[in-house]
Amino acid sequence: MRRDQHYRGEGSRLVGAGLHRVIVLFLFIGLFASPVFSQNAGKLAACNAGERAPAFGFWTWGSNTRIDVYILEANFTPEEVPYLLKPVLLWDAEWQSTGSGVRLHYAGTTSAARECRNCLTIMRAPVFNQKTRHGSELKAYSADGTQLVTYAAILLDPALTDSQTLTNAVAHELGHSFGLLDCYNCKDRSTVMNKLKRMNQSNGMEGPTPCDIAQVRRAYKQLGTRVSQSPIGINASVDEGEEPVADDTPIVPR
Repeated sequence: MRRDQHYRGEGSRLVGAGLHRVIVLFLFIGLFASPVFSQNAGKLAACNAGERAPAFGFWTWGSNTRIDVYILEANFTPEEVPYLLKPVLLWDAEWQSTGSGVRLHYAGTTSAARECRNCLTIMRAPVFNQKTRHGSELKAYSADGTQLVTYAAILLDPALTDSQTLTNAVAHELGHSFGLLDCYNCKDRSTVMNKLKRMNQSNGMEGPTPCDIAQVRRAYKQLGTRVSQSPIGINASVDEGEEPVADDTPIVPR
């Protein structure tokens, strides 16, 4: 089944190489000067799906691919850009430990959402409603009608304005792009796939936890044996509500 999603965006120009280097340098300094959720940050006794870990089985970037990440320039201030990129760096840092081989590369700002192969655009769009209470979504398109993402966009509601919650939302949606499902009943801070309790209140989740890494590793191991058809009834989006937990096998992170 083929799914397509068209985007429109406004902006001015791609960020200059000098500004790009400054932003990346700032992010790396912040990354190593603050606590991060990496595989080595701490060990959990067991990552039970639905308790400390999310289930998996949704949209997924292809194994061993490089994803070019763009930010829609007109939607964000220069001061917000580092907060959007911090979770990109944290997820990218785990490209080996997750077994995905997926690298996330910041390609700069853009004046319109990108629909190129292995492109991801971070942008704003009205996604919040009282029923789901989501402030963000992942929109994905598969050229082959499978779970493998050709290109995608992370949509952040305009009401999501706090800098730290922008980080939390992007970290969460990146988890979806690695196949992880929502887990609202999971223990707090055990997974990035918990949701924000309030629109502009940070949950402190900036990147993947050991349990997230363990589940992505399992997701890509499964992907190596079979590729499923694209999700049905999701309207090419994720975060329409919590999906049922389909896997309760205990996992012990290594």
